[in-house]
Amino acid sequence: MKRPSRPPAAPASGQVRIIGGRWRNTRLPVADLAGLRPTGDRVRETLFNWLMPKLPGARVLDLFAGSGVLGLEAVSRGAASAVLVERDPGQAARLREAVGRLDAATLIEVVQGDALAWLAGVPAAGFDIAFLDPPFAAGLLPATLPALAPRLAPGAWVYVEAPEEPAALPAGWTPHRQGRTRETCYTLYRTS
Repeated sequence: MKRPSRPPAAPASGQVRIIGGRWRNTRLPVADLAGLRPTGDRVRETLFNWLMPKLPGARVLDLFAGSGVLGLEAVSRGAASAVLVERDPGQAARLREAVGRLDAATLIEVVQGDALAWLAGVPAAGFDIAFLDPPFAAGLLPATLPALAPRLAPGAWVYVEAPEEPAALPAGWTPHRQGRTRETCYTLYRTS
């Protein structure tokens, strides 16, 4: 006897949690999308230890938001506001739902669109902290770094997660702290 055919399975999804601040232990959905790999708990804990004195009142940009965990974690720990830019419409909708659940619509804006196109349309915005964790295979950092530079406040902090340290940085950017896992190099830069 032939088995009845099953409908195709929905894409697998997981969760990532905010690890500190007022929304500690809040779980965020993570879709199974190509190139989406949320920053792990240990790396995030290290990053936010580095950023802790800079977070209160900061204006944050999470440019390749994905799960949104970096931008949401920043606001959870005291940043004044965050803009989360996510290309995938479904993931952007999940981010909006999470922001609604957290009752944070006045603090967090979710933008659905291409990160480089969005940057090109934004005037000098004065972000104090920017998170850049693009899909590794897309090779977006060489174009993103110079496009981001004019949108930063003086003395801003930029976190970059990539397979290797970027080959070229905008003038005046200096590495402040750096770490490495088997898959990624993560660096916090200070801008001039």
